[in-house]
Amino acid sequence: MEQDKTYLIVGLGLLGGKYAQVLSQKGYHVTGITHSRSTLDFAREHGYIRAGKTEDFADLVQGADRIVFGLYPTVLLDWVKEYGHLIRPGTLVTDVSGVKRGVVEPVQQMLPEGVEFIASHPMAGRETSGVTHSAEVDFAPANFIITPTENNTPEGIAWCRSLAETLGFARISILSPAEHDHMIGYVSQLCHAIAVCLMCASDNTELARYTGDSFRDLTRIARINDKMWAELFLWNKDNLISEMDMFSDALASMRQKLVDDDREGLEEMFRLSTERRKAFDKK
Repeated sequence: MEQDKTYLIVGLGLLGGKYAQVLSQKGYHVTGITHSRSTLDFAREHGYIRAGKTEDFADLVQGADRIVFGLYPTVLLDWVKEYGHLIRPGTLVTDVSGVKRGVVEPVQQMLPEGVEFIASHPMAGRETSGVTHSAEVDFAPANFIITPTENNTPEGIAWCRSLAETLGFARISILSPAEHDHMIGYVSQLCHAIAVCLMCASDNTELARYTGDSFRDLTRIARINDKMWAELFLWNKDNLISEMDMFSDALASMRQKLVDDDREGLEEMFRLSTERRKAFDKK
C-alpha cells in the first residue's frame, strides 16, 4: 500500500512544502530536509512533516521509499552528486524543476543502480516563495507534466502519475525533456519575461493609483523569485530567446498596422487572439 511508504521531501520551499502538506493531510508518512531551521520549524509546527533535519540527514535519506526534490536545477545536481549514494535501491524519485534538459539524464546517471528518477513538473507556482506560502498553492486547476526518458520503467511512470493524482492534479501530460523545455519557454518563461519588462519599462511610481485589472493581471507574475527565475531563464535560454523573437515579430506586426492605420488588420489579429484564447476556457 502506497500510504505505508515514507516520503522524503528534499527542499521545503513553496512547492516542496505543498507536496509535504498535501501528502501529510492524506495520511502519508512525510519527512523533510531543508537548509533553513526556521523553514523546518514551520513545517513541523504545521504538520507538514513528521521529522526533518537541516544536516546529518543520512538516516532520513536511507529510510525513504519515495523522494521528491524541491530544489533549483543546480542545487539538485549538486545534492545528488554529494548525497545520491545514500539512496536505497528500489527508491522512486521525482522533482519539481522548471527545466529538464541538463537535469534529467545527469541525475539518472549519478543515482545508484536500482534507484529510478522520473522527472516531473507541477505547473502550479506562485509569485510568492517559501514554505510559509505553500498553503496558497492550488494544484486542482494546474497542469502536471511527466518527462520520462528511455531509462524509466512503466511502473515508475505510473507511480509518478499516481502521485500527481494524489496531490490533486486533474490534467497530467507526458513530454520528453526537450519537448517540455520548448513548450515551457513559451507558456511560462516568455510570460514572465513580458511581465517583468512591463514593470521595468516605466519608473512611474504613480501607476498603481491609476491602473485597472488588465495591468494588474498582466503583471501579477512580475513579482518574481529573482534567483530561481534567473536560473531557469539561463538554463533554457535557447528556447526562450527563440520565443522572444517570435513575440517580437508579432508585436512588430501590430506596430506596423498602427503606423499604416490598418484597422482591418488589427481587427483580424484581435479575432485570431480571441479564437485561440477560447481553448483555455474549455472545461
